[in-house]
Amino acid sequence: MKTKDQLRFVQQNMKKNKTRLFMTVLATAMGCAFLIVLASVGFGLQQSIVDRIVGDRLVTAIDIYGKQADNGTDQITDQDITYFRTLDHVKAVTYRNAIMQHLHPAIDGNEVPFEGAFVLDFAAEEKAGYKLEAGRLPTGPNEAVIGFNFGETGDESESPTAAGSFAQSYIGATLTLHVSRAGDDGKEEQVPLEVAIVGVTGELSREWQKDKKIYFGEDVLVQIEAISQSRFGQFPIETSDEESGVQQAEGVLGLSNERDYQSVQIIATSAKYVKELGEQLRERGYYNHSIANELEQVNLVFLIMKIGLVFVGTIAILIASIGIFNTMTMAVTERAQDIGIMKAIGAHPSTIRRIFLLESSLIGLLGALIGTIIAYVLSIVVNAVLPPMIQMFMEQQVPVGFKFSHIPLSLTAIACVISLGVAILSGARPARRATRVEVLRALRRDV
Repeated sequence: MKTKDQLRFVQQNMKKNKTRLFMTVLATAMGCAFLIVLASVGFGLQQSIVDRIVGDRLVTAIDIYGKQADNGTDQITDQDITYFRTLDHVKAVTYRNAIMQHLHPAIDGNEVPFEGAFVLDFAAEEKAGYKLEAGRLPTGPNEAVIGFNFGETGDESESPTAAGSFAQSYIGATLTLHVSRAGDDGKEEQVPLEVAIVGVTGELSREWQKDKKIYFGEDVLVQIEAISQSRFGQFPIETSDEESGVQQAEGVLGLSNERDYQSVQIIATSAKYVKELGEQLRERGYYNHSIANELEQVNLVFLIMKIGLVFVGTIAILIASIGIFNTMTMAVTERAQDIGIMKAIGAHPSTIRRIFLLESSLIGLLGALIGTIIAYVLSIVVNAVLPPMIQMFMEQQVPVGFKFSHIPLSLTAIACVISLGVAILSGARPARRATRVEVLRALRRDV
């Protein structure tokens, strides 16, 4: 019997008892839908909780702490920065160097409270996703960005609405920095350096932290170093040698010294390259760390959860398999005469078994197809209804784009394979029973 004839035979037999077939397919569909929807919660939460932060700088950043050396740890230099930028899958290389003196910043002659000045590569920061609360990043000479809380004295904390307003009011103002250097007589003297405020950084994620810093580019640093005649504006701190009584400068690096970098980050193009880059850097002797290492543990937790949910959902399909088994058993009993005729005309037992397995497979596939459609509809409904319900009854704001349910194609494929496998297993025993039907008894309808 050809496959086409077998399919026609199965189709004719399935039409004889539409009600029983419908209920069996419906039970299989509900079991399959339950599996997909249940497991989709794990996929949805992972996508919303993990994948939403994967593109964040916190996850794609690799912190560089130094380079292994024979005598300890070497600082990062310009050569290292250049090397980092040549690596594959590197989006940007950023650094933050602190100015090593108090600049006494003032606006219109009034000194403004601040907590340090830092040098940034704004072109690299822009690639890395540097965010501002207001204004823009420096693009010209002698321009600077100030922290979100720059200028606040502490009394403003009582008025939350005023947070950041002080700093934003300074945009467009001229900030005068007072760079200290040693005069001809060895005494400290200050040289004014003016920069224009063009932007304000975003608010720090932890509300108790305050950002009162000043950020400027390489051009301002060069001027500070030229005035102070030292790297990063280090001002000579003279100490007295008790034995010799000679005054000497301590820890000051002159302009002849190579500039090193205090806080360096490599920003990967994607979180999936972070581990690879970290291992490559370790092989070259660079000490580094990234939060992606901890993220692997989070993904492992979600993987275990998804496997558990798929397992629970499979139980629903196994329950539905009872209906398939019952339907196929009844089909063997009802079609005993047809089986007897096929055996009488020389049908091979494997052909008879294949016909019943084909029928149970079709029931499983129909159930998987309908169940998948139901699951997708339920997933859309859940994602649309749950956020407003949570906001209404629990007074909690759900982040925009947060998904409680997500059905990837892999989950659909897994559910269909499980449904088909269970259907075949459920029809295997009735199919074997069909091959054992005796011809004479079948023709007498005595089975």
